[in-house]
Amino acid sequence: MTTPLRLESKDGIATITLTQPERMNALSLTMLDALIDALDAVRRGDDRVLVLAAEGQAFCAGADRAEMIQRKPAEWEPIVDHYLDPVRRIADLDIPVIARLQGDTVGGGFGLAIACDFRVAAEGIRLGAPFVRIGLAGCDMSAGYYLPRLIPLGVATEMMMTGKLVRADEALALGLVHRVAPADKLDDEVNELAQRLRSGPPIALVFTKRAIRRSLDLDRDAEFDYEVFAQVNCIQTEDHQEGVRAFFDEKRAPVFQGR
Repeated sequence: MTTPLRLESKDGIATITLTQPERMNALSLTMLDALIDALDAVRRGDDRVLVLAAEGQAFCAGADRAEMIQRKPAEWEPIVDHYLDPVRRIADLDIPVIARLQGDTVGGGFGLAIACDFRVAAEGIRLGAPFVRIGLAGCDMSAGYYLPRLIPLGVATEMMMTGKLVRADEALALGLVHRVAPADKLDDEVNELAQRLRSGPPIALVFTKRAIRRSLDLDRDAEFDYEVFAQVNCIQTEDHQEGVRAFFDEKRAPVFQGR
């Protein structure tokens, strides 16, 4: 089986690239574990910057639909919590992390991106957390924690409660992404930012990142616990099954019944 990602290091800059474009880099459990291992390797290394990238038309389409099978709540809880492990690792890395968003960044992929310190997006891509469209809680994969802290609360509320996606230019105006570039200039923008950070004072950047993360508040894990609770409950609903059928199989608007 081919590896789902690639880890490289050059001149003090580590790059993790998701390499399953045919699956829209979906977060299968195999991909999830490989990503966690790669992030742990970066933490143990001596690189000064990490770039999180992907191949293909989508940065990451979120959880792998093939693994969204019927399970009991007690079985779902550790799985949903496990999906937050790469988010925790990205946030807890002492080095700056840049998300290179070459394609649509939705669902779990959006959660990975907003956990990063910087987001550089290609023109025209879409970003968002459309979980409610398939009957799931809109606060999944760290969206409930990070999104209201990155953009105005009203906009975050609309995105999470309606599943609205925003284009890169709108995301830039909101402060959700830091830079937008034509697709053929995306690497130049990412590299310029990575080089600037790599040449910065490492110890000072460690303390700066820690201070920024601490300033959010001291209750991230409590929010993550609630996200797990909310999603485990929503996964069991008929509305979720209806959303999956409508979105993936029948290509129609879902009819949610509150069951």
